[in-house]
Amino acid sequence: MQIPRLHPDTIEEVKLRADIVDVVSEYVVLRKRGKDFVGLCPFHDEKSPSFTVSQTKQMYYCFGCQAGGNAIKFVMELGKRSFTDVVLDLARRYQVPVQTLEPEQRQELQRQLSLRDQLYEVLASSAQFYQHALRQSQGQKALQYLQSNRQLKEETIQQFGLGYAPAGWETLHRYLVEDKHYPAQILEKAGLIKPRREGGGYYDVFRDRLMIPIRDVQGRVIAFGGRTLTDEQPKYLNSPETELFSKGKTLFALDQAKGGISQLDQAVVVEGYFDAIALHAAGINNAVASLGTALSLEQVRLILRYTESKQLVLNFDADKAGTNAAERAIGEIAELAYKGEVQLKILNLPDGKDADEYLHSHTPEDYGELLKNAPLWLDWQIQQIIQDRDLRQATDFQQVTQQLVKLLKNIANSDTRNYYVSYCAEILSLGDTRLIPLRVENLLTQIAPPPATYSNPVSAKKAWGGGKVSHSPLPTERSLLEHAEALLLRIYLHCPEQRRAIIEELEERDLQFSLSHHRFLWQRILEISSGDGQTKNFASPPDLISRLQDQFLEFGSEMELISHLFHVDEKNQKEILRTPQVVQAAIACMDLVMLEKRYRHFLELWQQTDPEAEPERYQSYYQAFYAEKIKLQQIDRQRLFSITELL
Repeated sequence: MQIPRLHPDTIEEVKLRADIVDVVSEYVVLRKRGKDFVGLCPFHDEKSPSFTVSQTKQMYYCFGCQAGGNAIKFVMELGKRSFTDVVLDLARRYQVPVQTLEPEQRQELQRQLSLRDQLYEVLASSAQFYQHALRQSQGQKALQYLQSNRQLKEETIQQFGLGYAPAGWETLHRYLVEDKHYPAQILEKAGLIKPRREGGGYYDVFRDRLMIPIRDVQGRVIAFGGRTLTDEQPKYLNSPETELFSKGKTLFALDQAKGGISQLDQAVVVEGYFDAIALHAAGINNAVASLGTALSLEQVRLILRYTESKQLVLNFDADKAGTNAAERAIGEIAELAYKGEVQLKILNLPDGKDADEYLHSHTPEDYGELLKNAPLWLDWQIQQIIQDRDLRQATDFQQVTQQLVKLLKNIANSDTRNYYVSYCAEILSLGDTRLIPLRVENLLTQIAPPPATYSNPVSAKKAWGGGKVSHSPLPTERSLLEHAEALLLRIYLHCPEQRRAIIEELEERDLQFSLSHHRFLWQRILEISSGDGQTKNFASPPDLISRLQDQFLEFGSEMELISHLFHVDEKNQKEILRTPQVVQAAIACMDLVMLEKRYRHFLELWQQTDPEAEPERYQSYYQAFYAEKIKLQQIDRQRLFSITELL
């Protein structure tokens, strides 16, 4: 369901009615201490309580892991749920009328919410019906299959709610419509029945199949997977796409695995339902199944909510089909892996077995050892490239080198790329360590060919710091800029009296925040101030922090990078005590970094220009970088204190 944007009044009313102590107490044992409440933090392991809840401020904060926010954010972070989903749940609980930004959408929203409740109810009843049918005489074949072929114990069958769909064409339809009085239209919308092409009426979608309930993250049944017990095709039949179920946004067993994924800081993705079930039965409770499709970004992001190190292991067969399945499953997440946003590993089980088959003849410890030694995706790719190749043959050597270069070009992180350049160079040197530097140089040349050089007088360019110039800040420069921008934003948020000075300084020097997450926060600040009509007098609303936190609940990745700015600890308090000097230092640091970037940029352009072929452009770049050089010298002379010392 595409839920319209909620009206700010609804969000504000939920915040007012949802008492944070009431909400947090459902998950944390709180004890009164002075004006506040304390307890053990649910976001990290601790023995002495550092988690505080303020009823007066309606905020929580942990001094151990720096988690903080309001009641809405608490439920979001703990349950890894979306902003809208949490607001709607709290609205139901505290009987807050739901409004949207467009009044005409309210009736449609209420209709959709009512429909979803009916779908959840009819699917839960269907799951109970299938489970009951498994224990009847007609379900004995399915039960025997589970116990003998799959070697599942009774507790596992119950844990996953496995059942049986009887062979009749209208068995479920008669039970739910005639006995339970559910509307046939609701069953159809839930994907349980289909209308007959001729003669009217409906027939059951699932017949004579072993039934596997598919649940959402909260454990509610949203669809089914049905395995045939005969030669009927397809072997596995899934529910169609419905209001509740989207195959590309759902992972089987995530409701069972999310705790294990968080605890082990790793998620295992297998291909089939019974692979995931077998792993859970063996005590490996961090496994989910991909429903047989390529992993989508939505599925990956759903998993990564529960693992801090973003570690994902794809477990498929070691044969050709398994390799193809792994490549297919990777799908859209390759780009995330190249960027280093996910630690992707590949586990190929020996003898072409899937996880279910492997555990029939091996122990869970054996599987755990394979899991522990699973190679990173990039290492796995390299092994796929060099497999069955003879690098002593010129043709194979050339083809392998070309494929390795193509792979290396995709790696965004420079440290990771440098590591794999060395690793590939070792492979291509065939054990001769003397060849490694040459192979490294060859690979680097092909990954990023050097710019053309000209016979310009070297001495003049060296005088201005000639040599290869980088557009991006050096690590120390990046660190200093990060600290300066963060400090300036923290002062703006927590020291209202400094806001006018900060805005005036930024406007006077025509400065922007360089780092994307800081720029994102600053844009939200300006939008809130502009929306309140307070831009001209450089004011911001008194509840600026609270309003920003509400907005950022919808932007999870950005929130992770800037959430620490909303809180002030003892170290931060000391830093901002000298606000006028610190503001001046932070602004100067931002100005200095921008000037240095422009200086290096024009210097590099000058160095790459042929003075004989393009004399005017050569002179223009020279004047540009010289002007920036003069500004840098002036700033250096004007500084009355050390920026690095102050920051």
